This record gives sequence, C-alpha cells and structure tokens, in this order.
Amino acid sequence: MLNSADKETVQHLQEILVGAGNAVEFLSGLSGLAAAALSEASGDAIECAVTLKLRRRPATAAGSSARAVELDHIEQSVGDGPCIRALREMAPVIIDDVAKDPRWQTLNRKFAEHGVRSTLGVPLEISADASAALNFFATKPGVFTADVYDKAVGFAAAAHNTLHLSVRIDNAQNRADDLEAALESRTAINLACGVIMAQNRCSQEEAMEILTKVSSNRNRKLRDVAKELIEQLSGSSVQTHFDS
Repeated sequence: MLNSADKETVQHLQEILVGAGNAVEFLSGLSGLAAAALSEASGDAIECAVTLKLRRRPATAAGSSARAVELDHIEQSVGDGPCIRALREMAPVIIDDVAKDPRWQTLNRKFAEHGVRSTLGVPLEISADASAALNFFATKPGVFTADVYDKAVGFAAAAHNTLHLSVRIDNAQNRADDLEAALESRTAINLACGVIMAQNRCSQEEAMEILTKVSSNRNRKLRDVAKELIEQLSGSSVQTHFDS
C-alpha cells in the first residue's frame, strides 16, 4: 500500500512519462525528480544519475545534471562501485565516506577530486533482461542516513512500475519503426518490380530476378536499388501510407 508521498511520486513520474518523447527523456526526468527528493530529505545538494543495463554491461543513460552524468561515467570507467555493485547484487550499496571506505580506492580518490564525499546506488529491476540503478552523489560524508536511505529505496520502488512501462513503450515504438521501415522496403521492391515488368514485358518472378541481379552487381541492398529506381522515375522518395 503506497503512502501519500509515494502516491505523489508516482503521479509526478507518470506526468514525466506522458511528456517524454522516449525512454531516455523519461530517465532524465526521473533522475531530476530523485535528486530533488533526496536533496530535500538530506539537506544536501544531491545529484543523481541513472545507469541502465539492457542485456549488456551497464551504461549511463541520464542524469539530473551534466555533472551527475560525468560522475557516473567515472564509475563506469573504473568498472566497479556502488551503482555497478547494486546492479550486480540487486541491493542498495553505500559509500558513507570516500575518505574512509576501503573499497574501490581508485574510485574514491576520483570522487574526492570531484567534490563527492558519499554515494548511494539503488537498483530497480525492470524485466528479466533489463535493470537500472539510481546513483546518488553527495558533497558531504554521512549524508545517507537511515531516513535518507529509506527515502531513496522508497523512491526506487515507486519508480519501478513507471520505468518498466517507459521501457516497454520505447521498445514498442522501436518495433513499430522497424515494421514501418520493413513495409516501406517491401513497397519499394514491389513498385520497382512493377516498373521492370512494364518495361520488359516480363513476369513478376523475372522482374525480381532482374532486380536481384542489379543489386548483386552493384553490391547494394535490394531495397536501396528499388528505391533508387522509383525515385529516378518519380522524382520523390517512396512512402508507405497507413490508415488512421
């Protein structure tokens, strides 16, 4: 059962999702909202980056600021740290003070050089082959107290379903774009075959053989040869129209 604060967070995330053009835009909004929520809870200027893992190694997807993205890139370049460990173990990981934590000494030194004194990585499981983590950066040690930690974990839980929906929407759009591109290619090939049939008074099978032979001789894809032929004749590009 969500409390009022969590419900408000979900509402804000849904508003961000509705206004976002794609998953990356949503993640940028998510990181900004997360940074603001933890800054208010901790009294420190906390920044947040989102690391996304889709089948491969983790990569920075977005951040509440350019600095947050840069800090996340530092951890990615080192190859380990709270955020990456959180993704691997699917559990939150804290560096309470980079000057005292014995883990990731190279990373801690780099963070200190950039004015970061404590960090928190919080994972979000999206699906069987996708996960994400919120990577929080604070300018003071000991910022991620129990209350702030609970706030971060609660925020991640509230963001889970919305993030899952965002990735599904983005994947669906990619599939739709792929389908439209495939239909446009097929349309161009069919039109080109029709032109060849009219010019050579041949069958569709023979026209396809001619088109395929030209594609092979020019070492170009069949759809590109077909589009070029139609564009030369019509003076415009091939378009597939879908009924609304």
